[in-house]
Amino acid sequence: MKFLKSLIIASLFGLSAVAANAATLDDVKTKGFIQCGSNPGLTGFGVPDDQGNWTGFDVDFCRAIAAAVFGDATKVKFSPLNAKERFTALQSGAIDVLSRNSTWTMSRDTTLGLTFAAVTYYDGQGFMVPNKLNVKSAKELNGASVCVQTGTTTELNLADYFKANKMEYKVVAFEKNEEVLKAYQEGRCDVYSTDQSGLYAEVLKFTNPGDHMVLPEIISKEPLGPVVRQGDAQWFNIVKWVHGAMLNAEELGVTSKNVDEMKASTNPEIQRLLSVKVKNPDGTDADNDFGKGLGLGPDWAYNIVKMVGNYGEVFDKNLAQLKIARGKNALWSQGGLQYAAPIR
Repeated sequence: MKFLKSLIIASLFGLSAVAANAATLDDVKTKGFIQCGSNPGLTGFGVPDDQGNWTGFDVDFCRAIAAAVFGDATKVKFSPLNAKERFTALQSGAIDVLSRNSTWTMSRDTTLGLTFAAVTYYDGQGFMVPNKLNVKSAKELNGASVCVQTGTTTELNLADYFKANKMEYKVVAFEKNEEVLKAYQEGRCDVYSTDQSGLYAEVLKFTNPGDHMVLPEIISKEPLGPVVRQGDAQWFNIVKWVHGAMLNAEELGVTSKNVDEMKASTNPEIQRLLSVKVKNPDGTDADNDFGKGLGLGPDWAYNIVKMVGNYGEVFDKNLAQLKIARGKNALWSQGGLQYAAPIR
């Protein structure tokens, strides 16, 4: 009966019983790599080159998980997924983690059989318009046609915003982001709307980026982060604490360049982050091996920082090209929202 109940619950979420009950860490170790769901082509976040080499903020997060699990950041494979495919791929077990600019919402957290493990990037929906429209504010968009991608929160946010401001608009929707961009550039709509980070990323692909502007309004909260299947607390904790380790490392000044010398630090927080063996005041060994609680080795956080970098390093490496300030993604100690629980 217990198995039958699990099977029924799994099928309600579009999952197989195996996917719902499997220990993801064991599966990942057996196959020897992590299968990561990624954006098929968003500059700064996830994009492959002609040789299939992936780069991006979300991509590097998956590499950080691989570094923590295997001590090797290269043991990850990427599955390019559009907005419509992404959650189904995770539900079915085709990927182990989704790291693809996906917004954490209540319905996604409670009805899909999935769990958001962290907020790696705080974003918000915005608007882009051609300069020739001479529009300076989203409040001037009454009657505009807006290009969006289906299967995202964008359409719902648009409806809320235009209704709240008593304005009319027309949706021009496409399943693939490439189709959205093509339609906007061809003038089939007046406005392109998506997460603001996406606007700054996509405009770089335009022939004349300077002919377009991002309007100042942010109309929604878009907390973006990695997603895992429900029912596997160990894997959820691993993904969550990879983010936590990267944030704590930045806060403590531990970088990919100085992490080896930081092992000699007398700062107890750094010692716990890097699992440094030290003595308690009474002469006993301090238990600084926090990896074992995750099912990982003691060097899990050291490997993340050494092989991939702390949060700030990964942000700067991938997103500086978009000319986006850290803003809400600065550390809490620097006026931002990025805040990690302590490792202790």
